[in-house]
Amino acid sequence: MNFLGDSSHVLFDMDGVLLDTEPLYTVAYDEVLAPFGAILDWATKSTMMGRTAPESARLVIEKFGLPLTPEELLTRRKPVLERLLENAPAMAGAEAFVNGLKARGATLAVATSSFRQLFELKTEKHPWFSLFDEIVCGDDPLVKKPKPAPDIFLAAAERLGVAATECVIFEDSPAGVQAALASGARVIALIDPQMDRAVYGGVHAIIEKYADLDFQAAPGA
Repeated sequence: MNFLGDSSHVLFDMDGVLLDTEPLYTVAYDEVLAPFGAILDWATKSTMMGRTAPESARLVIEKFGLPLTPEELLTRRKPVLERLLENAPAMAGAEAFVNGLKARGATLAVATSSFRQLFELKTEKHPWFSLFDEIVCGDDPLVKKPKPAPDIFLAAAERLGVAATECVIFEDSPAGVQAALASGARVIALIDPQMDRAVYGGVHAIIEKYADLDFQAAPGA
């Protein structure tokens, strides 16, 4: 698959794209929800993916009618989630894929809704994140609106010194894909097999693993 087209600038979401953290978020929520007799169902989970922590918490509270504010729910979740994220695993093939792009001269950026402190926690045991030329987190001053607004991808492209229309973006969540498409970039959806492909309309490709791609159009190939 010619996934780069004419671009040598690649932006990546992090959760569910570079690091396999989405199952950890589910475990953390289930632990917090247990006293209320609830578990995080897939339908709710899929609407939360790619959104900010306060927005995701609000969706959970509305779904289960919890007697909590988003801030209270996130306070309960924080120690559980941090314990889990200390050992967040990489997505299968992600490190090799990033190494391959870098070796071929691509410029790379991470554009994650995670705030900087959480980004640092998740990536502490993954030194390969040093391969990225820029890291833009959800609390970056250039990000005025969260996904599905395109701000974070526009900011990442700006930090690379290019227009978003010159970039390829890897995303996994419907909200993230909306943001990526709104930026004008070429978008590849790396999806969970449980996700309905119909919600990824407009993307340039849908894949379930990095092995579905090759480097035939990468710089220097």
